Amino acid sequence: MKILFYDAKSYDELSFNDQLPSYPDIEITFLKDDLDMHSAALSHGYDAVCAFVSSDVSAPVVKVLKDCGIKLILLRCAGFNNVDLDAAKKAGIRVMRVPGYSPETVAEHAMALALTVNRRIHKAYVKVRENDFSLSGLMGFNFYGKTAGIVGTGKIGVAMARICRGFGMNILAYDVYHNPELADFVTYVELPELFSKSDLISLHCPLTDDTYHLVNKDSIAIMKTGTILINTSRGALVNTTDLIEGIRAHKFFGVGLDVYEEEGDNVFEDRSDEILNHSTTARLLSFPNVMITSHQGFFTREALEAIATTSLDNAMCYINNTPSCNDVE
Repeated sequence: MKILFYDAKSYDELSFNDQLPSYPDIEITFLKDDLDMHSAALSHGYDAVCAFVSSDVSAPVVKVLKDCGIKLILLRCAGFNNVDLDAAKKAGIRVMRVPGYSPETVAEHAMALALTVNRRIHKAYVKVRENDFSLSGLMGFNFYGKTAGIVGTGKIGVAMARICRGFGMNILAYDVYHNPELADFVTYVELPELFSKSDLISLHCPLTDDTYHLVNKDSIAIMKTGTILINTSRGALVNTTDLIEGIRAHKFFGVGLDVYEEEGDNVFEDRSDEILNHSTTARLLSFPNVMITSHQGFFTREALEAIATTSLDNAMCYINNTPSCNDVE
């Protein structure tokens, strides 16, 4: 099988090349360009493409892939909201993903963001580098004894709940499906109760029609004043305009975002020499209690190894014409 790998970074090539010797039936060509209408035509002569969360896998792109003879789309990520699944199904293209590469990786980053905005670590770092050893503006609060609200209790949500338990927090959760792994220490509630009672709210759910702008002016209104909000899932779970208004109204003690609505063109790119046109992102960065990272929640050695292995296993499932729980339908 010949796979065209889009938006390849140096760490992608390293992690996949480390695993390839165990998959002699697979050949990969790494391409720096991301998948879109223009680059899709480059897939002619390949059997599959490997795409990421930032790739454009819309219906027009799927049509080009079909015309090029592509039979398999390998998503090296858990999310698939960027894929037109109906178009892929009609085109006879199988779509597979990596649903659980390393739940602890993302959950640990979520907690890192929570601790950072709580204890103002990002501000303290800058102050001390400038020989300012004062404590003004750095006061946080104990997580111990407070309430954490986990929205989404799949593998990552479960890992986050366990971390919060380790901090001595009371844990509320919301999910359509109640995970039995959490029965001993998590209380499931409806979203309004979770929003109104939680001191820390962490989002760990997929982006669907039902979860689009889950955090908006109405849900923000019922949150506690002084809440910490963390999002390491999908940017569009949060209405950014409403979030900014909530920050300005001093609703949040801190906000930690590894994903945000305008991140598309910025993901994994160096824009340090550019003037960004996205005013919303600039406005978020202007607030002292907001911490933004560049979609790095997945970025550990263990996660990259798991992503490569699972993606290649998915390709072998296609080669052997075997079903897989990683199919996206």
